[in-house]
Amino acid sequence: MKRSLIKTIALGSLLTCSAAVMADQSDYKLMVIEEAATAPQEFEVAFNSCALNVKSKNYSQAEEICSKAITLLQQSTGPRFKVRELTSFALSNRGVGRLMAKNETAALSDFYEAQQISGNELVSHNLTRAKQDLAL
Repeated sequence: MKRSLIKTIALGSLLTCSAAVMADQSDYKLMVIEEAATAPQEFEVAFNSCALNVKSKNYSQAEEICSKAITLLQQSTGPRFKVRELTSFALSNRGVGRLMAKNETAALSDFYEAQQISGNELVSHNLTRAKQDLAL
C-alpha cells in the first residue's frame, strides 16, 4: 500500500510537469517530459526513451517502448486530464516512429487516436503533417 501511495504521489507530481518538444528532421514533433526528476523511474524512462529511439531511428524499439509508456499511463491513477494529454503525446510519438518505419496504417491510427484524446496543437501538427506526406 505504501509503495502504491508513493507511486500515486510521484505520478501526480509528474503530471503537473510540462512536455518539451524535440524537433525531428522530418518536421514531426516528438514530445518528452522536461522535469523528469519528479517522474516515477519506469514511466520517465519509457516516455522519454520512446522519443529518443524515434530520433535515433530505432523504430522497432521505439514502438515497443512507446507502447509500454501508453500501458503505464492507462494504469495511472493521476489526474485524468494530464493522463489523457500524456497518453495523446505517447501515441503521437509512437505514430511518428511507425510512420518512419513505413507502417503508415498503424501510424495514422495512432495520430487519429491521439487527436481524439487531446486536440493539442503538437498532436494536430503531426496528424496534419502525416496526411500531407501520405497525400491524404
